[in-house]
Amino acid sequence: MIKIFFAFITILAISYYFLWDPLVQKTSAPAGLEKVSALPGEIPESSGIEVLPKSAGYLTHNDAGNKPNLYQLDKNGKLVKTIKLSLPNVDWEDLARDDEGNIYIADTGNNKNKRKELAIYKVNPKDYSKPEAIRFSYEDQKDFPPSKKEMNFDCEAVFWHAGNLYLISKDRGMKETAKIYRLSDKPGQQQAKLIGSHKIRAGITGADISPNGDKVVLLSVGRLHIFSNVKSPGKFYEGQYREVKLTGAGQTEGVAFINPESLVITSEGGNLYRYSLN
Repeated sequence: MIKIFFAFITILAISYYFLWDPLVQKTSAPAGLEKVSALPGEIPESSGIEVLPKSAGYLTHNDAGNKPNLYQLDKNGKLVKTIKLSLPNVDWEDLARDDEGNIYIADTGNNKNKRKELAIYKVNPKDYSKPEAIRFSYEDQKDFPPSKKEMNFDCEAVFWHAGNLYLISKDRGMKETAKIYRLSDKPGQQQAKLIGSHKIRAGITGADISPNGDKVVLLSVGRLHIFSNVKSPGKFYEGQYREVKLTGAGQTEGVAFINPESLVITSEGGNLYRYSLN
């Protein structure tokens, strides 16, 4: 019996030696995903990111409960500047940028769906001391909070296009529908107009539109949702769809186009990544 046991162990060892492939056993990152660096210690909860023009790097920020600061990173993820703003950070969730360089800070986090007035702050990088506010509520929200199955008024994803801001909801109720709202980019009091919805079993944490408007990407935890051949930003979901699993990237929260074919992505409490769409 002892001889049989040792013979069995020997066969297993030989099989393991010849058949085990370390490249197969390891959990590898998806093709196109490149880790740039760990995020600086000042950014423990990166929740949104935006690309600055003229290769000036990136802007990012922390989630609720942190200081109302923007952090400028260079292309390698090194902290270049901390920009302190005289604004509340109730629950900052995303950033957007228009074609004049204005930055939009989405204070739109609404985990419990109780907030009656949300805000997107418009700041000019030439003078961060003069922020303007777009204050809004959702045109279809009547109860604060609504019933559990109707809890679809949280937003962690915003992008700008042609004078409008597009907000993508994070469905905390049924966890199956992303609603799309539109706001003007003009400061003042507004109601976010519901312009569409898309069935997607993912909590959307970030969004952006490509420079020429033909692609929209949504981000959820560990997944990238890519819509190509987009004809209208408000109906991006009618475009060609593919999903990419961002294996090993952690709690992915922020995404922005660097150029038409590449993205920058951040993970909360984690890293800075680039992703090639080719």
